[in-house]
Order: sequence, then structure tokens, then C-alpha cells
Amino acid sequence: MEIATKKQIRMTGRSAKTLLLAGIAIGYFMVLLDMTVVSVALPAIHEDLGGSIRDLQWIVNAFTIAFAGLLLSMGTVADKWGARRTYIAGLIVLFIASAASANVSSLGTLIVLRALLGAGGAAVLPASLTLIAHSFPDPAERARAIGSWAAVTGIAMAAGPVAGGILVDTFGWRSVFLLNVPLAAVSLLLAALYIGEGNRKPQLSVDLAGQITAIAAIAALSYALMEGGNFGWGSPVIMGAFGLAFISASLFVMAESKGKAPLLPLRLFRNSTVSAGMIAGLAINLGFSGILFIMPLFFQQELAQTARSAGLSLLPMMIPMAVNPLFTGRLVGKIGPRLPMTLGFGLGMIGASLLIGIDESSGYGLTFVGLLLCGFGVSFTLPSLVAAVISSVPKEQAGAASGALNSSRQLGATLGVAIYGAIVSGGGTFIAGMRVSLIVTAVIMACGGLLSFAFVNRNRM
Repeated sequence: MEIATKKQIRMTGRSAKTLLLAGIAIGYFMVLLDMTVVSVALPAIHEDLGGSIRDLQWIVNAFTIAFAGLLLSMGTVADKWGARRTYIAGLIVLFIASAASANVSSLGTLIVLRALLGAGGAAVLPASLTLIAHSFPDPAERARAIGSWAAVTGIAMAAGPVAGGILVDTFGWRSVFLLNVPLAAVSLLLAALYIGEGNRKPQLSVDLAGQITAIAAIAALSYALMEGGNFGWGSPVIMGAFGLAFISASLFVMAESKGKAPLLPLRLFRNSTVSAGMIAGLAINLGFSGILFIMPLFFQQELAQTARSAGLSLLPMMIPMAVNPLFTGRLVGKIGPRLPMTLGFGLGMIGASLLIGIDESSGYGLTFVGLLLCGFGVSFTLPSLVAAVISSVPKEQAGAASGALNSSRQLGATLGVAIYGAIVSGGGTFIAGMRVSLIVTAVIMACGGLLSFAFVNRNRM
């Protein structure tokens, strides 16, 4: 009887942890889904609510600006106020903003709500990692839990465009945002039932100066890039936005160099692998997000595909990101991150170069190969990049390095959409602008490969 009781207790504890991890994974899944699912809904939103390419850029970038800008400080907030409270607050924001997004009547309102979704995502991501660390104290068990949590990345990336296309064609673009509502409700329920409070550190201080200047710099730069074609690149408004971005970035560096608890410890950048990794993270997300923004527009506007077909057409790029990271992780364990990173950027360069040749009369074969190579490029680069940066810093700096890398990647995503939209808007025809943007991508991928080979973990071949 005693043995049965112990076994029952053990199974109950295991089941509770499984449900806890499922709740956290659902929250992370929603954040990643918000980044990709909206891409195939943009033409339908444009048809219903009007607007221009510039407005569509803001729908995408409102999320990434808030997400990138708040990501650095949310880790501190989670430690100060409690990871559980921060996580649940982020879920509530996601729940409310998603439901409201499905009922908007103007683009302006939708853009504001997308920013709120980004803020909710920024709260969920670092808090979820902290909750896993607290809930799985055994190192081996924690490693398995983080592996399961990370596996959600590829699934969400692959599912986003396809699920979005099916929902748009079947129920309309508003259903893309309603998808989050039941997911957030389930995650909230599981969090309330199974996630403990964890430790809080009320003595920690939040770097408000760094936070404000970081968001100001990202938002001003994004505004200048996205609105330059509208106001004129030499207009006082755009020059003022570029000036504000420069001043804000300078003030951010000053705040981080003098602050007692900086969001981004500048000493990290004394390490060449970290510095190169931040630039590489920005580059790979810039290229990936730019392609993810431009290709659904090409499929739907130029080829007259449905949203569902456009989502399926993107699958060659998305599937490698769901299945290849496991192989990449093993490869990095054997030979180090430098060569897989270089390979990833090389594949991305070749893929983008192939896509330059497509137009309305092209068959899908060239598009398929180009997108497939881009997908493998990203799936080789990102796991290698994370491993390179985290393994190159002391354990006590791993959290700061991880947060900085995530912010750098999200900044790249923001710039990718801003730059590609600006190029397409000013490129005459859509195809001409798309080709220029893909040339830019190929060049960026080539530079990323050279940077990785030259500076990342030179001591490991």
C-alpha cells in the first residue's frame, strides 16, 4: 500500500510538471505565432481596412518594436516582481489585445493593439524561462524541459503562415487574432493551477533610462525608414527622426555605461564572439523577416494566390526550421558553432540569390529551391548562434547575453520589414522592388557568413 501511494504521488508530481510545461510552452507558442501568422493576412487586412505598404509595415513592426524594446528589461521585472506574476500579466495582455484586434475597424487601432501584443510577448518570454528554471531544479530534467520548450520555436514558425492562410480563407483575417484567445485562456488556467510563485528580488532596480532610450531609438529609426518614402528622405520630419534615433542610441550607450544595473552590460562586447554574434543575429533576422514580409505579398498580389496557397507556398522555408535544429544542435556539439553558422549564412545567400530571378511568369520550382535554402540557412544559423554566444561568456553573464541576443534579433526583424517595405514602395513596380530587396538580403547573408567565419569561436574548428 505504501509503495502504491509513493508511486501515485510520483505520477501526480510528474503529471503536474507536464501540465506546467505545457502551459508555459503554449504561452511561448503564442508569442512566436504572433510574429509569423499575420504575414499571410496582410493583403486581406489591406483589402478590408485600406492603407498602403507602409501601413502594413506598421502592423508587423508595431509588435516587433515593442517586443524588442521591452525584452531587455522584462527579465529584470520578472526577477523583481516574480516570474509567475509577470508571466500571467503578459498572458492577460495577449488575451485582451488579441480579442480586441479581431474587432477593430481602423488600421490605427490595430497598430496600437499589435504594440500591446508585443509588450505582452516581451513579458511572457523571459518569465517562461525563469519559471522553467525554478520548476525543474534537477539539471537533467531542466535540460529536457528547455529542449521541449525550445522545440516549440520550429513548430510555431512552420505553423504560422499555413494556419494563418487557412484561417484567412475560411473565416477571414480577424480569425488570425482570435486564435490566441483560447490558447491564452488554456495557458492562464494551467499557470494558475500549476505554476508556483518562485523567488522574488524586490531590491532589484529597473533601468528606466536604458529602457526609455532603447525604445525611442528603435521606434525613431523604424519610423524614419518606413515613412521616408512618404515624407521624402530629406524632409525635416525624416531627418528629425534619424536624429532622434541617433541621440537616443547615444543616450542609451551612456546610460548603460554608467548605470548600476544596466539592461545591457557593455562589457559583454569586449568578447569578439559576442559582438559578432549580436551583428549576426540582427543580420539573420533582418533577412528572414524581410522575406517573410515580401513573399506573401508576392504570392497574393502578383500571383493572385489565396491566403491558404500563399501559406503553403512558404512551407519550404518554414519546415527546415521545425526539423533541422535538432541536427544542427548535434553538429554544433561535435565541431563547434563557427562552421555551421558560416554554412547557414552561405545557404541563405544562395537561396536569396535564386529568388532574385523569380517573377509572375516563373514556375514554382525556382521559388521552392530558393525558399528551402533560406529555411535551411536560418535553421543552421540560429542554434549555432545561440550556442556560440552563450558558451563564450561566464555563467553569471549568460542571462544578459541571451537577452541581448534576443533583442538584437528582434531589432533585425524590425529593420527587415522597414527596409524591405521602403525598397518595395520606392522601387517602381513591386517585382523591381522585390528584386532589389533580395539582392540586399544576399549581400547581408554573405557579410554574415564572413563575419561568422572570421570572429566566432576561432579556437574551435
